Amino acid sequence: MSTVNEVGQAIVESSGFDRDKALTEFMDYIKTYLSEDECNLVMKAFLLAEKAHDGQFRASGEPYIMHPLAVAEILAHLQIDHITLIAALLHDVVEDTEYTKEDLEDMFGSEVAFLVDGVTKLNQFQYETKEDRQMENYRKMILAMAKDVRVVVIKLGDRLHNMRTLKHMRSDKQKRIAKETLEIFAPLAHRLGIFNVKWELEDLSFRYLEPDRYYDLVDQMRQKRQAREDIINDTMEQLKKALGEAHITADIKGRPKHFYSIYKKMKKDNRDLSQIYDLLAVRVIVDSVPDCYAVLGIAHSLWKPLPYRFKDYISMPKSNMYQSLHTTVIGTMGQPVEIQIRTWEMHRISEYGVAAHWRYKEGPKGGDKEFDQKVAWLRQVLEWQDTSNPTELVNALKLDVFSGEVFVFTPKGDVVKLPIGSVPLDFAYRVHTDVGHRCVGAKVNGKIVPLDYTLQNGDIVDIITSKTGRPSLDWLNIVGSSESKSKIRNWFKRENKAENIEKGLETLEKEAKRLNYNFKELCAENRIAEVTNMLKSGTEEELYAACGYGGIPVSTVLLRLVDLYKKSKDLEESKQTTEQIIEKLRNQGTKKSKNGTGVLVKGEAGLMVRMAKCCNPVPGDDIIGYITRGRGISVHRSDCRSIGHSPEDLERMIEVSWDGASSESFHVGIDIQAYDRSGILMEVMAVLSELKITITNMNAKVIEESKNVNINVIVEIKDISQLDFVMTKLRRIREVYTVQRSKGGA
Repeated sequence: MSTVNEVGQAIVESSGFDRDKALTEFMDYIKTYLSEDECNLVMKAFLLAEKAHDGQFRASGEPYIMHPLAVAEILAHLQIDHITLIAALLHDVVEDTEYTKEDLEDMFGSEVAFLVDGVTKLNQFQYETKEDRQMENYRKMILAMAKDVRVVVIKLGDRLHNMRTLKHMRSDKQKRIAKETLEIFAPLAHRLGIFNVKWELEDLSFRYLEPDRYYDLVDQMRQKRQAREDIINDTMEQLKKALGEAHITADIKGRPKHFYSIYKKMKKDNRDLSQIYDLLAVRVIVDSVPDCYAVLGIAHSLWKPLPYRFKDYISMPKSNMYQSLHTTVIGTMGQPVEIQIRTWEMHRISEYGVAAHWRYKEGPKGGDKEFDQKVAWLRQVLEWQDTSNPTELVNALKLDVFSGEVFVFTPKGDVVKLPIGSVPLDFAYRVHTDVGHRCVGAKVNGKIVPLDYTLQNGDIVDIITSKTGRPSLDWLNIVGSSESKSKIRNWFKRENKAENIEKGLETLEKEAKRLNYNFKELCAENRIAEVTNMLKSGTEEELYAACGYGGIPVSTVLLRLVDLYKKSKDLEESKQTTEQIIEKLRNQGTKKSKNGTGVLVKGEAGLMVRMAKCCNPVPGDDIIGYITRGRGISVHRSDCRSIGHSPEDLERMIEVSWDGASSESFHVGIDIQAYDRSGILMEVMAVLSELKITITNMNAKVIEESKNVNINVIVEIKDISQLDFVMTKLRRIREVYTVQRSKGGA
């Protein structure tokens, strides 16, 4: 049911949303690190977004502009550049309003337009399932992210604010969004090193996915909070005194543990809260790397370190460039305390991730090598994968990018990073593709191991090859990284190309027939070549082969072919004269229906017409006909905003009128706003029943904050006078303060 402006405004007033205060705080903050000209551009973007989203409200009832402003504020606290802030403020404008990508490019430049387009969902294609659409949206975001990582930074801010306001959604939607956040967006934040965003996304997802366990853990942590704080304070005091005696300047603070990370450790090791070692944590920030190791030595001299709990991420950084020393010691009262030691620069990177190394103030062609390293993993995945298959691309990200890492060594001592779960074959393919293809065995730490042996941190791996060696299809079930899978598949693609082409063509023809299309007709007019270019598949034969071995889903190819086919048909129809179109509709109307439609087209009854859902006209309304492409004549109210006024639109308009002799009924939506009270819904139904009005659908939503209820009822009406009479009766119900015709369709 559509939210009407009056109710939305009432909710805004009751919720205390203060637009001016929120905007002032945001602008004051960005002025601390952006220039005056940059701040002015950001303000210009805000005003456009506010204008574009005017009249739109979120599920919470607050004005929609609150959302892009909140997203921009999240990113501002990462010290992000002004271009990204502008795109964040405008990120829903193309998707949800009348503004286009080209409009934004004219007003704010190509960078902003690209970023907004990168986070805009795909709407131009029809997908068989929601999952297909979502995978295609992920694919679009990932490809855009490879060109400019700010795309996903905006998406992370967008997702974080949506998670913060998730309580206003239905329970099933809360769980779906939380699961998606935990599987896709929190790992992306981790790989980009934006840990503050990652931790909050994880904790919020945990809260909605497993609320009982979440609140139980929160309660357990709260009960022993004072005891933990005493231990942490004592640890910090002892460490501060020892570092002072050693003349080492350091910032020492307690570090909060995040609920989801605690829960993961409990679940992984099947332990309760008392058995988790690093609930208590201290962070030490110093000026230099030598100081880091000096602090480590002092900590180990003060307290006994726990074996196997030391990690040196300074000499061996994580893929997201995270660096710190981690150690766990037995501290005050015999309690384990984790100590993290890092420099200020390392701390900045761990807090802001990619934003800490932003290079766009000097243009996107800057030479920040460290920044390139932070996103190199993404470009590698795109090189390994067939990016036209969205499901395979997302699965590759989950397998390689979002999993943990294992560090192994070559016989010469070089470090090789692989996803957790990797086997010697993954190591071989990482060294070189030919080494992988010719692998016949492996040694780990000097001993022969099977090819499905799971590699562990610190293993020294030596690959045994043979000139006659070749991949086996069984390897696809053994290897642990998508890079290896991709290289094995590519080998078999080349070996079985002719068979794959034949299989792909046959599958496409069968699927087209199932969808009631002729495949040869779909491919006519060079359309298959256009699709080949769209999917960057090389030649048409390579496209068929990719469909044959599963590299490109058949549905993806047909989706684009059907879209091109329909556009071609639309173009043919647009060249027809009005008389030709009416003759065609006259024949269609005769074949499809013998009943009256209630509308005359140029005085003629029986033509194929339909009532527009956007304005839902009924007899008595002033109406206009619009010749659609492939769906007959659409009848709109004359004041309908969906009807454009371009020369092309005016050419497609046609004279229509109501057929006074018709006895047709029409569906109309009525919006009712009232103060919530017991029995009000029954009274609405009683009034309609008394008037002998047929109800086809009814929805009601209580707004807790304002104690209002929104009721939308769809009824069958003969004409505008009957509708006015019904609405007058509904207005007389006690506590009802607004009754109006729905602005959308029935």
